[in-house]
Amino acid sequence: MTITTQSMQNLMIWFTAHTSELKAGDSISFEAVDPDIGDLYAGNMLEIEGKIYIYRGYKSWTDLAELLMCKMMTPEKSTYPLVKLTFKKLETKSSFHIISQSSKEEKYGVNSNFAQIHKMEEPAFLYYYNQALQNVKINQRTSVLNLGINTGDEFSVIKNSLDTKTYANINFVGIDHSQTAIAYAKSCFPEENVTFHTHDINDLESLNLGRFDLLVSIGTLQSPNINFKPFFMSLVQNYLEKDAAIILGFPNSRWIGGEMIYGAKAPNYAMSEMSLLFNDVIFCKKYLQQHKYRVTLTGKQYIFLTATKI
Repeated sequence: MTITTQSMQNLMIWFTAHTSELKAGDSISFEAVDPDIGDLYAGNMLEIEGKIYIYRGYKSWTDLAELLMCKMMTPEKSTYPLVKLTFKKLETKSSFHIISQSSKEEKYGVNSNFAQIHKMEEPAFLYYYNQALQNVKINQRTSVLNLGINTGDEFSVIKNSLDTKTYANINFVGIDHSQTAIAYAKSCFPEENVTFHTHDINDLESLNLGRFDLLVSIGTLQSPNINFKPFFMSLVQNYLEKDAAIILGFPNSRWIGGEMIYGAKAPNYAMSEMSLLFNDVIFCKKYLQQHKYRVTLTGKQYIFLTATKI
């Protein structure tokens, strides 16, 4: 198929019909005007050698591939002014979201499908996490509590962004219910100022943790076994110093076939549906504002709530 002046509305109908028939690993190829020809917005008309084309950049095509649960492969040059693009269907059955482990604790362990995910290698995650750390002035913090630390990625970014002395003066505590993940994290952080616990965060009281001036939790507090709203209020009231800061990451994505796919997936919905996500986000925002916090919301595939005392 060669795309010339077909509208995106018609193309989405055509691509949806054809990619829905593909099995994982199957692909579909087509030709379109080379995006390198111009720096235009999608939808602008181009006349090249007497033919009319609708211009679209690579961003438009990668977005379309993602919506179709496909991966866009490396473009190939074709007859001028065209490029050959290929969409490859993603494997959707191997996602950690749907695969069960022998124990619920090891769904996120080092031998799980989840262990293949490295959020800090995704620019859309790392950029906003770094932004949140700067917002809370991480270099001025003295004690950090991370709930759902897994293998310690969030601590690694902090460690790499600080000088040795500043890092050594911060007390880090990470908690996760996966024994294998915590064992791995301990091997990565032998420093005396870093402590890890294999523990159910619903029972924090038994650990006698004390109070912290920064709370970090990425994609953990919304777990099904946590009563989110009362649990969050308890954290603020019982585990944070008066001038503490907070970084929460709310997943607005799914990890499928090697890709971070945009959009939260709610039960009983075939499409991405974000009501539950924003219900939790807005609850936290309003609650923290009532307690004299300044709250910002950033991010895309993950919504980052950052709160600092006014």
